Amino acid sequence: MITNKLMAKTRNIGISAHIDSGKTTLTERILFYCDMIHKIEDVRGGGAGATMDHMELEKEKGITITSAATTVFWKGITGKGTTFADGIDKETKINIIDTPGHVDFTVEVERSLRVLDGAILVLCSVSGVQSQSITVDRQMKRYNVPRLAFLNKMDRMGASAFNGRDALTEKLNHNAVLMQHPIGAEEGFNGVVDLITKQAYFFDGDNGENVRIEEVPADLVDKVEELRSTMIDAVAEYDDEVMEKYLEGEEPSEEELHKCIKIGVQSLKLTPVYMGSAFKNKGVQVLMEAVARYLPSPLTCVEPTAQDSDTDKTVDVIPDPAGDLLAMAFKITDEQFGQLTYTRIYRGTLNKGETVYNTRTKKKVRIGRMVRMNSNDRENIDSAHAGDIIAIVGIDCASGDTFVGNDDNMNLSLEGIHVPIPVIELSISCKDKNEQAKMSKGLAKFLKEDPTFHVFTDEESGETRIAGMGELHLEIYVERLKREFGAEVTVGAPQVNYRETIRTEANFDYTHKKQTGGSGQFGQVVGVLRPLVEEEKDKEDQVFKFSNEIKGGSIPNEFIGACEKGFQDVMDKGPLAAFPVINCEIFLRDGKSHDVDSSDMAFRIAARQAMRQAIRNCDPVIMEPVMKVEVTTPDEYQGSVIGDLSSRRGMIQGSETDPGGEVIVNAEVPLSEMFGYSNDLRSMSAGKATYTMEFSRYMDCPSNIQTDVMAKRAEKLASDD
Repeated sequence: MITNKLMAKTRNIGISAHIDSGKTTLTERILFYCDMIHKIEDVRGGGAGATMDHMELEKEKGITITSAATTVFWKGITGKGTTFADGIDKETKINIIDTPGHVDFTVEVERSLRVLDGAILVLCSVSGVQSQSITVDRQMKRYNVPRLAFLNKMDRMGASAFNGRDALTEKLNHNAVLMQHPIGAEEGFNGVVDLITKQAYFFDGDNGENVRIEEVPADLVDKVEELRSTMIDAVAEYDDEVMEKYLEGEEPSEEELHKCIKIGVQSLKLTPVYMGSAFKNKGVQVLMEAVARYLPSPLTCVEPTAQDSDTDKTVDVIPDPAGDLLAMAFKITDEQFGQLTYTRIYRGTLNKGETVYNTRTKKKVRIGRMVRMNSNDRENIDSAHAGDIIAIVGIDCASGDTFVGNDDNMNLSLEGIHVPIPVIELSISCKDKNEQAKMSKGLAKFLKEDPTFHVFTDEESGETRIAGMGELHLEIYVERLKREFGAEVTVGAPQVNYRETIRTEANFDYTHKKQTGGSGQFGQVVGVLRPLVEEEKDKEDQVFKFSNEIKGGSIPNEFIGACEKGFQDVMDKGPLAAFPVINCEIFLRDGKSHDVDSSDMAFRIAARQAMRQAIRNCDPVIMEPVMKVEVTTPDEYQGSVIGDLSSRRGMIQGSETDPGGEVIVNAEVPLSEMFGYSNDLRSMSAGKATYTMEFSRYMDCPSNIQTDVMAKRAEKLASDD
């Protein structure tokens, strides 16, 4: 029997950050200190590579491409457990997902955070909050994930715990509070002082495995007391009783402070800040102690919800291991011996050999083999319960599917995963049918695994095209086609995913009438097409909104759905250059029907033609994807970098100098101007500058660019014909 106490000792956490902040290095140390591995490998360095980066491409490029899951058991800094208010917890089970930092693989972060109960937000203590830090923070807020912050790389020149804390406050609007004071700085960093216990922690041994606890160094006593007072002021407010005692001049006890911090973290109102150097093996064990102590268990996390399709209401999901099964497939990996489905169990217990139901397909699924993942290695298990993250081998489903234990719950579906739209595409082809078969097999696998990866056939040219989140995203998949499937593919030039939209509103009134000897076709639609107002837009998702304002039954209800489909049919090809249309709202206000001649098809055709006419009268424009670009460069190249970005139609948002002396330039640049930027930046900075780029929004093309885009599009469509 699974008890609540066992679930209370479980933590499901993610480790997320800007690229190259040290997430995978931190995870490697956690595995080592929890006795899951016996040798620490580095992300870069020519060795076996970090445990969580198991793909060859990850080891070669030194970046995380896919999220990897593992389970560790934390026995406390002393190895005897973590002491909580209700006694000693000898062992805390922690399911960890190490996520990519590069924005091209952002869906890996999205689907991981969707199923996690807490997270560690890793920041570079020199650079502080960077562009992807902002993206990751936004994703955490989307799924209400409590987090701890870890300022990594405290041994580097320019590192500052105080600057890191201030950046969290100013740039991310966190209530960030330091829980430690550093001992030493930069190269002299060698430990931390815990502000709650007023003890100094040093990390000895070849791999920092021996934690030495001493009194606070004499030269830090005053600074520690000052910082501790600031910390108590900030955290005492989360418990009225503690706050009252504190205001009366009584200092809170250690347990009372732990209680306040836990409340603050789990209410998402407090971000405790820890520090260390994962690469130099310092500070990791204290961070793990905080994970066990403050981040929520499946019992205390934000209560998940499911949608009831019968009542269209939201249902709270109680994480009871004895309840009816409710689980979600959040990641799919297609392997040689069948599909590997990463699954979070929210309610009930899942046993090997059981039959469950997929609420999307309405089909039965038999659970054969179940495994607990440790990066690429797996451990067979027979049972898993509410709060567990496991993988199921050999079942057929899609990412985001909900599983239930009996057909009485077929009406339930767990909240889906936010999937960003692709902004770049390219053509891909093979020289013969044999290569084509290999390529098709590979693309089918990638399509199933990654919701942000799209494959389609261009209707005009018949060529196969792939679309994704960026150049690196597609480059990785092309390389995987060659390595994993032996498909020698030829890749065309990258193409920008332009969009069309409207700027004014227009009325429409269209009658479709076709009468022959027998029954004919008749349908009239009347209404207004207008742009979505700004507050209704979602920069990534909202493309079409339909409002039915028919009164008096002028169009019977059974034809309203056909009208909506007809309007939406036209959204695929706009009037200017046949690009998809976004951010339009249709108001269907009147119409006419015929007792005999009206049909779904008649109203669908009427709506289609009405939409085509209306769009042309709404001042249509072409929009281009604009990217948020962050360039980090030595000061001497700042002028060249800014000048080059401006020449690419970039809008410079500002620049700042980080504590390490490098300049960070922020800009918004159209994607069409950023192809090949990596090589150009390397050339102008002698290889010393780096950059990151992510989708920001769609913006109207300048008139001259719009004319060029329309001309090239017309030329392409003509040549395809």
